[in-house]
This record gives sequence, structure tokens and C-alpha cells, in this order.
Amino acid sequence: MMLFSSFKVFKCSHLIRKTMKIVFIQPSTHRERINTIDLSSIAFPPLTFPTLAAHTPPDHSVTMIDERIEKIDFSVPCDLVGITAITCEAPRAYEIADEFRRRGITVVLGGPHVSVLPNEAKTHADSVVIGEAEESWPRLLRDLEKGELQPFYQQTHPTDIRMLPSPDMSLLSFHTLFGGVQSSRGCPNGCKFCSIGNSKDGRVFRKRPIEHVVQEIRQSRKRIIMFYDASMTIDVEHTKALFRALRGLRKRFLCLGNIDILGQDDELLRLSKEAGVIQWSIGFESVSQESLSEVWKKTNTVHNYSKAIEKIHAAKMMVRGFFVFGFDHDTNDIFDKTVEFVQTSHLDAANFGMLTPFPGLPLFKDLEKQHRILTTDWDKYGFHQPVVFHPKKLTETELLNGYKKAYRKYYSWNAVAKRFHYLVRSHLTFTSLVMFIAENIFIRAYSMHHIGRR
Repeated sequence: MMLFSSFKVFKCSHLIRKTMKIVFIQPSTHRERINTIDLSSIAFPPLTFPTLAAHTPPDHSVTMIDERIEKIDFSVPCDLVGITAITCEAPRAYEIADEFRRRGITVVLGGPHVSVLPNEAKTHADSVVIGEAEESWPRLLRDLEKGELQPFYQQTHPTDIRMLPSPDMSLLSFHTLFGGVQSSRGCPNGCKFCSIGNSKDGRVFRKRPIEHVVQEIRQSRKRIIMFYDASMTIDVEHTKALFRALRGLRKRFLCLGNIDILGQDDELLRLSKEAGVIQWSIGFESVSQESLSEVWKKTNTVHNYSKAIEKIHAAKMMVRGFFVFGFDHDTNDIFDKTVEFVQTSHLDAANFGMLTPFPGLPLFKDLEKQHRILTTDWDKYGFHQPVVFHPKKLTETELLNGYKKAYRKYYSWNAVAKRFHYLVRSHLTFTSLVMFIAENIFIRAYSMHHIGRR
């Protein structure tokens, strides 16, 4: 446990409280491009640290450094550094933590990766927060004030989000293109490759009071707001009530949802359009039903995909699809089949990814038992990275090249122009057209930068 010479001490209601300078740090996703701006980070605001800032006693000062857009000043005056990390960010997070600790600063690590490998993280930190932190964080600060910092903190139950304060967005030192809000948390589905439904807290679905969500949206200065919910179709009746309450706010929304439910519930589509939803992002994952069954994706039915997309388009909303390559049933024709589907179904945008077995997930454990994990270099467990496991019916080279081919084919200028022409004929709103152009150009530029044009 470390001492802090810069603490200011004062008395309040017979308590000795120490004022701390706290710095939250979001590490760069790519260690090889530290100190270069990652444009993807300025699209949507991060909510983790603004949420923790709202749970920090006002006696303490809180600032945030986002290494994806700004350089870390390791000499910044502070008493406590908090760092979050997903798996591909963990090596850089550990480097940052080690440097601050070398300078005598107490470091706390948290986030999805740290939560599944807390002992690994503890070698780089004074304390590790496991899982959700809305209750753990204030307790950690109280312990630190008393000189009794514990090595690990973990809530005994998932956060009750019904009483959450709004995130303190004043923490951000930069402006994002869109706003962000969360109306629910968690997902009970537990797909084999997903970190949300396979975590202790994440598998418990919870909802915020609708009036709290509406008030937060009213206060946002952003016209377009992204719902950070794992899915807006888990509790459909709650979502419908929320959409009814959002009518007339003159905001536009981006939502995630399940394709089968969206295709079956006409009232949900109507209410979402009336509320201002301009795009549904959907985890199709695969055009192979066998692959979906393999990874416990029970909520998707492939033969319903096209009809459901037609219904969403008929309701004048866009569809962005997410697809994964590398399942055990995938063969070399999966890439062309997927691109053909997204083109013939007129998806407005698509993201492709290679299956990544993140540590702690059932997928990782299965592949590890089968001796198919190629590396535990966490740097490689990110977007556009090398293959980190042995595919079953593909070689690593075939998977990587097929993934790149899908991006190049779908985001060729000719393909983008055809999608835009279809969108114009569909008579979507001006906001949707602007969103389409920005989204397609950005994804094209971002993907080509990472995978190359050839």
C-alpha cells in the first residue's frame, strides 16, 4: 500500500477525509499506433469512466486521458490512476500501469479482461476491480483514504441500475459525433463467444426507469444518440414503453436488436420509427444455421433474415449487420456466401470479424482443451489482427484472406454506390442518407487502413 504526500486533509462530521487527484486512463487499442488519433474513438462517447466519475465523492478531483486521441503525460500530478482494458488493450494497460507505479502512484485496474484474469492484472496494479464497479469503486476509495486498500474488489451482486446517476460527461475533454445512453444492462442469452452473457454480472438483465432515461436524453446536446444496451429486444414491452416516451423529442437513435424479434413485431418497428430510430444494428453472426447452433446463438433463424430486413427497410430504417468468420462449420465458401447475402438483402452497412476466443469464455475453454489456441499474446486479440486459433475447416491463411476479401468486396466504391442508389430510391430521411455516407466511408477507410487494399 502506498502513501500520498499530496493529500489534503480536512474534518467533516468527525471523519478525516483525504482529497485525491484521480486520473482515469483509456489505453490505446493498438500499441503500434500510440500517439496517433484513432478516429473511431470520437464517434461515440465512452460511458465507463463518466459513470465512475458520477460515483466518485465530490471531494476528489477527477480527470480522464483517452490515449486513443491524446498522449499520456506520465508526470501529471495525481494520487490514483484507474485504467480499464478489453483484451487487446491489456498489454498497453499493463505498460501504463507499470510506469505510473514506478513513479510512486497507486494504480487500479478494471474492465472485461482484468475481470477474467485478475491475478494476471494484479502483477501490474495495487488493486484490481472485478466485474461491475458502481459499488466497488466508492468502497475502494474509502479504503484507500483509511490506508486499507485491498488487493481485489468484487461486488456480491450486479449493480442495481434503477438508481444510477447520469454519467458525468463533463469528464470528457473531447467532443464526440454522437451521444450515448444506456436503458438496460446485461443479456441472458449466453452465446458461446460473447463476453456479456458469460460474465457473472452481465448475464443478469436489468432495466433503468424510463423517466430517468428520457431525462438523460433530454439533457443531451447531441441530436443522434446510440443506445449502449446489449439488445433493445430482450424486454420488448419495456422497449416499446420507452419508445412511446421518446416520441416528440426530435432526437435520432441507433439501436441494437435481434433480427427474429424485429421481423416478427410490427408494433415494435412502428414505435421505434416514431421515436426517431434511424438504424438497427444486428448481430447476424453467420449465414449458416449450423454455425449459429454451434455457438449457442439460439435467437437467430437464417431463413428469416431477408424478410426481416425487408420489413425494417419498409419502416424507413437502416440496417447494419455484424458477421463473424471462422466457426467450426465454416468452409472456404462462407466468405462469398456472406457477401452475396449482405448485397442481395441491401444491408446499409456491415462489419466483418474473425472469430476471437476471448479468455474466460466457453469458446476459449473449448478451444484450449482441443489445443487449438495459437497464442495468448493479448495484443493479437483485437480487430483486424492475425488468427489466434486453429480453425476446423479452414487454414489460418484462408480465414484471414477470406475475411479481408469480404471487406474489400463489400466496401468497393462500386458496391457503396449501388447501396446508396438503393437507399435514395427507398425515400429515407436526409439524416439517414448522411448517416449512410458517413458510416460507409468511415468503415471503408478504417478497414482498408488496417487490412490493406490488396
